[in-house]
Amino acid sequence: MVHRILIVTAVAAEADSVSAGLALGGPGLLPLPGGLVLRRHTGPDDGGPLVDVLVGGVGPAAVAASTGTALAHASLTSPGNPYDLVVSAGIAGGFQPLAPLGSVVVSASVIAADLGAETPDGYLTVEELGFGRSAHPVPDALTGRIAAALDTGGLPHTVAPVLTVSTVTGTAGRAAELAGRHPGAAAEAMEGFGVAEAAAAYGVPVVEIRAVSNAVGPRDRAAWRIGEALGALRHTFELLSRTVFLEPSP
Repeated sequence: MVHRILIVTAVAAEADSVSAGLALGGPGLLPLPGGLVLRRHTGPDDGGPLVDVLVGGVGPAAVAASTGTALAHASLTSPGNPYDLVVSAGIAGGFQPLAPLGSVVVSASVIAADLGAETPDGYLTVEELGFGRSAHPVPDALTGRIAAALDTGGLPHTVAPVLTVSTVTGTAGRAAELAGRHPGAAAEAMEGFGVAEAAAAYGVPVVEIRAVSNAVGPRDRAAWRIGEALGALRHTFELLSRTVFLEPSP
């Protein structure tokens, strides 16, 4: 059964929405090294899910360190009972028209969009340079289960690559460059790849789930829909906590 889940957000407002949506008890608070705190939600009995929500920080480096801390703590305190799933969650920019504002993007893959090198002949990924990796694919079986839950709940969504960037896109030119380099990408955020790297080090499956608050491109703050996106994030985890988090793994 999928019953022990770690959900990592960048900031407290995202974690608040996730926690508010979980149809579980709690949260209790569990301190971790480095001043981190897990919000622990549990099911109604011993057979129910255990879901930890962590505010991991902004950017791939901060969130990789905090996710690694949570995973290390779990491996030390619960030997033989690691997390079954790690989720990078929050709001994000959506590539239009693939990911409308207020919709949800489920990652088909988690991609470090700017981890590589610029050359006179164009951009090269770290794989093309001969070292490292810049993508974590997500199993179709996992994304399919999440998409089915969102379908049932009537929540608009798409399954597509999600990009991790260190600098949020602010121009139409940059948006077009990223879309051209990563065809089919539906969203960009700043943490997914860091979470995925930490999860991979512990052999735990990972998925990124993003509610779209703004369009990727010129920064038009008047057009942002942060409240709507946080509401969609809450609804997403309400649906998942009643379905996917209780389902047997494939």
